Amino acid sequence: MKRSNIILLVIGAALLLLVFNGCGSYNNMVTKQETVSSSWAQVENVYQRRSDLIPNLVSTVKGVANFEQKTLTDVINARASASQIKVDASRLSPAQIEKFQASQGELTQALGRLMVVAEQYPQLKATENFMELQSQLEGTENRIAVERGKFNEVVKDYNSYIRQFPQVVFAGMLGFDKKGYFEAVAGADKAPKVEF
Repeated sequence: MKRSNIILLVIGAALLLLVFNGCGSYNNMVTKQETVSSSWAQVENVYQRRSDLIPNLVSTVKGVANFEQKTLTDVINARASASQIKVDASRLSPAQIEKFQASQGELTQALGRLMVVAEQYPQLKATENFMELQSQLEGTENRIAVERGKFNEVVKDYNSYIRQFPQVVFAGMLGFDKKGYFEAVAGADKAPKVEF
């Protein structure tokens, strides 16, 4: 064999290896990106469950005479605000996650105030409907924490993968960007005082 043929064969083999490696990396990035999107959909699902419980909770609380109207209005407004924030799963940037988290945090705070005020009404606490809704809300908050944790794990896996060599070469060219995480809210390191 001629030397030029050997060089062409080596170059061809290297290019073929690069193409196969690129295809495998691309397919893995797509799979991991879809896992992130699926996990995000589950996060939205549990937040939606919480949002769906709020009208029943507000209706139950409204039935109590002299209940603080401002607290109910705050919850209704926070729910409406949180429902308006939509995040595209294909563009989960840290800024979008932070915006979503802030609106959901406002709703969490409003619900917390509602529960604290509700404690001042023994006739409300004695109703089976209120107790059931409160229990469902607590369960939903636990699900939210679990799903956010799972989401952060799949984002970590995705972000790590696209930043490793040789994927980093293909990720930038093919539009695979780093995804955002859920992070603790400022002041979350201090336990809130909750009285039930």
